[in-house]
Amino acid sequence: MLPHLHPLLVVTMWQRLRRLGGPGLVLLGIADNSIIPMTGSMDVLTIWLAARHREPWPYYAFMATLGAVIGGYITYALARKGGKGTMERKLSKRRAAQVSKAFERWGFAAVAVPALMPPPFPFVPFLLAAGAMQYSTKKFLGALTLGRGVRYSIAAFLGFHYGRHILRFFNQYYKPAMAVLIGFAVIGAVLSLIQYLRMRKK
Repeated sequence: MLPHLHPLLVVTMWQRLRRLGGPGLVLLGIADNSIIPMTGSMDVLTIWLAARHREPWPYYAFMATLGAVIGGYITYALARKGGKGTMERKLSKRRAAQVSKAFERWGFAAVAVPALMPPPFPFVPFLLAAGAMQYSTKKFLGALTLGRGVRYSIAAFLGFHYGRHILRFFNQYYKPAMAVLIGFAVIGAVLSLIQYLRMRKK
């Protein structure tokens, strides 16, 4: 099925994930790294939850990392099973060649560094490359955990220590923030449509 997120669904989903707290981060992390990438949503939710101080900030960093690792592993495992053909179906031949070359050269860093990079840096291609090129599962999980762990620890730390200002910003600019999230969802849906049509053509 072609994934598609209606704007109202995005708002409803965001509200429910906020209420779930840490478990919501796990669910969003799985979707963001495997099903429907929602650029920046994990960072925003991690910061927002840590800013509320209901739990120690390392808890939110851990839950965000857990969700990202589970979702990333799903993508990696599917690509590993399908081989390079899976990567070439998901990406253009040029993009697949670029990612493969970078992966062959850097290995562990080709997963850890992109996992650490903030949005809108595309990360899914590196997950696909790791699986398609049969990269060691243990090394992959180690690199993914390291990169995402550092990234979400920084986000949760900033949210916890600058919570008052962050919550004030969210309360003041709630509608624009929702518009941004909906925009990301629409972009994800368009990219999914393009990918779907490309696969149908092949």
